[in-house]
Amino acid sequence: MIEYDPSYIFPQMVSSIMKLVVLGSGTSVPHARRAAAGFWLQTTTGSLLLDASADIAHRSAQERLDWPNLDSIWISHFHLDHLGGLAPFLFGVRWAPQTQRRRKELSIFGPHGLRRILETFDAAGEYKLLDQPFPLQLFEVEPNQQFEILPDIFARTFSTPHTPESMAIRISERDGNSIVYTSDTGLSEELIDFCGAASVLLLECSFHRGKPVKTHLELSEAMEIARVSAPERLVLTHLYPEWDEVDIVAEAKKLWPGETIEAFDGLHLEF
Repeated sequence: MIEYDPSYIFPQMVSSIMKLVVLGSGTSVPHARRAAAGFWLQTTTGSLLLDASADIAHRSAQERLDWPNLDSIWISHFHLDHLGGLAPFLFGVRWAPQTQRRRKELSIFGPHGLRRILETFDAAGEYKLLDQPFPLQLFEVEPNQQFEILPDIFARTFSTPHTPESMAIRISERDGNSIVYTSDTGLSEELIDFCGAASVLLLECSFHRGKPVKTHLELSEAMEIARVSAPERLVLTHLYPEWDEVDIVAEAKKLWPGETIEAFDGLHLEF
């Protein structure tokens, strides 16, 4: 049995730059090397989890991130490969010895309907997910809303052509450093404008070519977004298993000359 060591200090990620850790670069399809969606963003003023698939709580521990002191969570939409780990995470931190003395607030942001989903989980098992040892706040936000998601870190949302509630998010520091996370989306001109000139564009690229649905992106569409929005760095994620046999960076270079990075579980990126 592994016992909790109260003297253990989680590694700190304190710097004047943002740091992105890819916890899950895959989709709902089970994959040996890719967990479903989840990304840890460390800023100068706190930590933010972007989406929470079922794998994310354990992946955060595997990456030795300071999950007991996570500051905020963003949920982009209600598909289970982006939301399915939120209730288990809240259940876990409610009982974890590492969080019993925590007193700072945890904030959860997401589309309208998020509270109802969590309350439905509660009703199924009387889990008391919103009753934590520390203060917890739940904020349901609208498309095109601007708000402070961490101290001095500001967010703006955009409605994406994926599900009725799905939203992309742009997270910016006062100095202009920014990351855009599209989560799942189809192509739209308005989305291209929203992604403009980001320090990092974390962009879904579900399929190589011949996508079976309009509500995801294939490579040519992702590169169209990159060409027009011109991010400093492009990180392609939400990769279905068909990408296992394709060099996604090489294929991207044929369509856009900028820096393209293939997301993989365990990628650490500073910007």
